[in-house]
Amino acid sequence: MTKYIRIVGGQWRRTSVDVPDVAGLRPTPDRVRETLFNWLQHLWQGEFADKQVLDLFAGSGALGFEAASRGVAYVQMIEQSPAAIASLRKLRDRLAAKNIRIHAGEAKKTLTRLDHTRFDLICLDPPFGQQWFPGLLDDVLPLLNPHGLVYAEAEQVIAPPESYIALRQGRAGAVHYQLLQRREIT
Repeated sequence: MTKYIRIVGGQWRRTSVDVPDVAGLRPTPDRVRETLFNWLQHLWQGEFADKQVLDLFAGSGALGFEAASRGVAYVQMIEQSPAAIASLRKLRDRLAAKNIRIHAGEAKKTLTRLDHTRFDLICLDPPFGQQWFPGLLDDVLPLLNPHGLVYAEAEQVIAPPESYIALRQGRAGAVHYQLLQRREIT
């Protein structure tokens, strides 16, 4: 039986997104994505068209496709699972989503290749139980635009480093999610 989720908003609203059978893959639930994009709607004052998004642990692509559906300028997805990559590319091609780029590779290694790119939003939804946080937040900080945001999902609330301000947080079942903002450099 094929599992799938749906894009909850934007031009591709209600489009099915296949969830490949990959160990540890947990797509961000619809309700959580809707909450995140409501937060962004408010913080960005409805202006998505000039935003660049990095979905570092793309998995099913739920976060990246949701951002693209809502009209962001560019989405960079990073994923290492061949099955997930094939699924991401298939959906991107079916939607003719020219604003989505998919890169096959391990997340931490790929970060070093993105050193000249700056993002308005970085989505971090790494596999649970591998202690990615808070170190990962330090790793992505140089990739954020001033006032850039990080969306983080983890099995527990993350205590952000000094370089971030926690703006919003929530919980859905075992998933804790937060929206952090790069602290202004004074």
